[in-house]
Amino acid sequence: MTRFVGLTGGIGAGKSEALAAFARLGAATLSTDQVTHELLADPEVRDALIERWGEEVVPGGEVDRGRVAEIVFADSGELAWLESQLHPRVGAHVLDWRGRLEPGTEVAVVEVPLLFEAAMEDAFDATVAVVADDEVRERRLLDRGQSGLAGREGRQLDQTEKADRADHVLRNDGTLEELEREAAKLLEQIASEEVRG
Repeated sequence: MTRFVGLTGGIGAGKSEALAAFARLGAATLSTDQVTHELLADPEVRDALIERWGEEVVPGGEVDRGRVAEIVFADSGELAWLESQLHPRVGAHVLDWRGRLEPGTEVAVVEVPLLFEAAMEDAFDATVAVVADDEVRERRLLDRGQSGLAGREGRQLDQTEKADRADHVLRNDGTLEELEREAAKLLEQIASEEVRG
């Protein structure tokens, strides 16, 4: 039976790199951030955004994610509205994806940045928190052209709490090779655990 794993972590900890490592190691993987990105191109979602915020959020027919971010991060009510549009669709997509996994898939990993904040941990057989030292995370954000950690974690639990609440912790302070080695050990451990149920 497939082990269904929720992957989370702090900003800049390397969730996407960890997800890619799990994929290279043979796990089925899905990024809810990528699903959300795709949903913003869905005509139904696009029409709802136009109705709520006007044509300026969809210049040339494509959602301006930067403009949407400006709106929702300036107003928690607008963020709650957007999440009410997206979260049920993301959840449905994840369930559909899970239902279409190849028979014999040992481990399926879903990256969910706000896994604990959205109280989704019970949907998974196991949870993994990716963590890295703050200096490493800060450098990664700056390397990506983003502002540092300050002010970016307001909606998220801090990574120590995520690590405390997760079933497994995956450290990502070093190279991609080191991350993949640790991910391989973790995958083996998860595959041998009992499925919750």
